[in-house]
Amino acid sequence: MARTGQTRGVIERMVDGLNDHRIDDIGEFFHVDFRWMGNFGCGTKHGLREFQDNWQRPFQAAFSNKVCIDEARLFMGEWAAAFGRQEAIHSGEFFGIPPTGRKVEIRYMDFWKVVDGKIVDNWVMVDFPHVLAQLGRDVFDGMGWESFDRGDMRAPRPASETGACE
Repeated sequence: MARTGQTRGVIERMVDGLNDHRIDDIGEFFHVDFRWMGNFGCGTKHGLREFQDNWQRPFQAAFSNKVCIDEARLFMGEWAAAFGRQEAIHSGEFFGIPPTGRKVEIRYMDFWKVVDGKIVDNWVMVDFPHVLAQLGRDVFDGMGWESFDRGDMRAPRPASETGACE
């Protein structure tokens, strides 16, 4: 727990740097060999260079006027977490979709581990299906469970609830 303050400082400076759209000098916050582990569609980046070249640059090419809004940040020892959204303009190609000029909301969760003043691990969940839906592409082809919430489809029930044999 004694490291909580240091962890908080590193994360807050890093978030400010990313919000300033910094790329080349972010080694100030990340260990050169850090791991960035994203959900499917985001990929896994091994090291600072892969993060810069295969996440930051493509992301900034696809989305401009990006503003990060953390709903909450939590700190405990070497660990920090945040969740929130980014608001941006779809101004470059994204997953094969040409720029639409639409303002999108990009929801995320981040979990960081800080050792000796540098981020060594970063677990990330970015809601790309939500972003794609805002750009007119339904990756679930209408079969997402939101259809149950809207009443468009009836949610299936386990066999034990329907009386069918298991």
